[in-house]
Amino acid sequence: MGRATGRRRTDATTARACPCGSGQAYADCCAPVHAGTAQAPTAEALMRSRFSAFALGDADHLLRSWHSSTRPAQLDLDPGQRWTRLEIVDTERGGLLDNAGTVTFHAHYRDAGRPGTLTECSRFTREDGRWVYLDGEH
Repeated sequence: MGRATGRRRTDATTARACPCGSGQAYADCCAPVHAGTAQAPTAEALMRSRFSAFALGDADHLLRSWHSSTRPAQLDLDPGQRWTRLEIVDTERGGLLDNAGTVTFHAHYRDAGRPGTLTECSRFTREDGRWVYLDGEH
């Protein structure tokens, strides 16, 4: 994938099931957040949008949704790694009226044909009124 340019999403992409596992169509779930026409209402919704961005190679959304104090200058996604499934394990706070929250998850992937799982407890906070990813512990 390379630099923070992201892949173009086609109409076929938006009609399919959202990679985040919500059960909704991508167009009705993470696509508006990726396009910037909607904000994630909760920390979990932002976590889901970030997983979908990894699955779709959307480095631009990942950078935009990263807190300014911890955001890298650029993000190089591994084109050989395919994110396949997200499991939300736990959420703490991060709701509509909160300013901070955590989401613990298992993100399943395939790398060079081999399955793997990333487990992380991610911290989210609001910056300029919107949810952003702060950091995480593996």
